[in-house]
Amino acid sequence: MSRAAALVPVPLLALSVVPLTAGTLRLVQLAGGPQVMPADDRFTGFPVALVAHILGAAVFAVLGAFQLVPGFRRRHLTWHRRAGRVVAVAGLVVAGSALWLTVGYAPEPGTGELLFVLRLVFATLMVVAVVLGVRAVRAHDLAAHRAWMIRAYAIGLAAGTQVFTEGVGGAVLGTGELAGDLAKGAGWALNLAVAEWVVRRHPAPRPGQARRPAVPGPEPSRAPSLSR
Repeated sequence: MSRAAALVPVPLLALSVVPLTAGTLRLVQLAGGPQVMPADDRFTGFPVALVAHILGAAVFAVLGAFQLVPGFRRRHLTWHRRAGRVVAVAGLVVAGSALWLTVGYAPEPGTGELLFVLRLVFATLMVVAVVLGVRAVRAHDLAAHRAWMIRAYAIGLAAGTQVFTEGVGGAVLGTGELAGDLAKGAGWALNLAVAEWVVRRHPAPRPGQARRPAVPGPEPSRAPSLSR
């Protein structure tokens, strides 16, 4: 495993720090802890959808980061398979709770209809990506499995990217509902663009597809035929 490949989880986990920290502080607040962040009147008592979303996102972001390291997968295949089941379930929890939060709760203050639609679209795409990824691995199509799980992870990690796109969007587009919605949408779009680049730049071999040797050797000699 190359050093660059071994460091793959580092930027992914770093990108998760802000949303996971905010989610943890929100859980502490809901549990009756100190009010270290502004209260959200949309969530009172014990909102199951929000708790499921935060816990699912934590599992998906942390375990998923290590699932994407090729050398780690090869050396710990059993762990990869077992953790993969947990990651798939966590991904469905994240996407399902996102749909629940979008439809079942009042919109976040300062957001508009565009973000409402984007959340529905990308949460649905995440569900589709996870389901197709699971179907692919059950069919032993590792290339498709890898591609779909990378896409699902990219969508799930968008909250971290949105920290930056909202900062840049605020400087370029200004404030307002539409500007904020576009900045958040840019986070999903950017992550998916990077995911597609990774999938196409480093494709996994298809089932039955042999890897070509790095240095082609001489063709095997053929025994002379005795038949005329």
